[in-house]
Amino acid sequence: MKQFENIYPHRRKNILTGEWVLVSPQRTKRPWQGEVSAVEETIRPKYEPDCYLCPGNKRANGESNPNYKSTFVFTNDFSSLLEKIPTASHETKNLLVTQNEIGICRVVNFSPRHDLTLAEMSKKEIQTVIETWRSEFRNLSKHPKINHVQIFENKGAIMGNSNPHPHCQIWAQESIPTEPAKELKQFVQYYRKNNRNLLNDYLKLELKLNERIVYENSLFVVLVPFWATWPYETIIISKKKYANMLAFKSAEVEEFADALKTITVKYDNLFKTSFPYSSGIHQAPTDGKPHKEWHFHMHFYPPLLRSASVKKYMVGYEMLAEPQRDITPELSAKVLRELSTTHYKKLKRRGEDV
Repeated sequence: MKQFENIYPHRRKNILTGEWVLVSPQRTKRPWQGEVSAVEETIRPKYEPDCYLCPGNKRANGESNPNYKSTFVFTNDFSSLLEKIPTASHETKNLLVTQNEIGICRVVNFSPRHDLTLAEMSKKEIQTVIETWRSEFRNLSKHPKINHVQIFENKGAIMGNSNPHPHCQIWAQESIPTEPAKELKQFVQYYRKNNRNLLNDYLKLELKLNERIVYENSLFVVLVPFWATWPYETIIISKKKYANMLAFKSAEVEEFADALKTITVKYDNLFKTSFPYSSGIHQAPTDGKPHKEWHFHMHFYPPLLRSASVKKYMVGYEMLAEPQRDITPELSAKVLRELSTTHYKKLKRRGEDV
């Protein structure tokens, strides 16, 4: 079976969404004549006077940031969701349907440093970020109108990041949005049928096969999912079943920080660049239900394909039919697994190879 999957086109099912991805390993042999552009590494200062996220600077709405020394959280000046709007819906013959959506959008600056991404922060600093996520999740989940809290990061201009100061966002809203809703459906169906947890069973199988594991510590596993769509897509899964980060103790925070540090460093080392991605933590809905079926996990969706300048585009067949990839998840995992866990900039200074 493994030999077949490494040679011939086949489809793989995403057990978290119920959707499929086409894998075409034979296409890796084709000559590349697509886009190739030179990439120059951007060296950012520790502080940028014109950055509206740096300490002490004025933001776009006229407010000034405090001279913060660690993480800094504020409500987005241009929020996509608003907390105080009227409750309303509209439907015309079941064809034109709208529903007002209440929500809160927060911004979390990882550090006062303009030049420090997660990959270049210390594990202690990343632990502080995680504790900030926990605090925000705790407070937002208490809101009577909030039923889902989405923590996510868009890293790099290629992913639509409008400000290079390392930060993430938290969107909390009344509805359970589309992607988490797909996962919730699969989690519930599997739990009702098997009286077991979907990701827990999946992780046990992945650890047994050991084909797509990138990194493992005592409490978390980083792997390329069997159904990965993006070339170097990964997922962090907790070994124990948690509904959300509020169940974490100090050991979980430390080990989660270790997993985050490791995968982000490996990403940067892959093409020796500040590796772009969209990442997001999927936690159980905050609707007051126990959600015994849920299992904490975090997705990384990076777009780079062949180098720091060659991006995987979702076009044509992907937009009109279903996602497709050439390089197999097993090969992607092998490449990531074999990369150093020391950031390439540190290795460069020491005269070593990544």
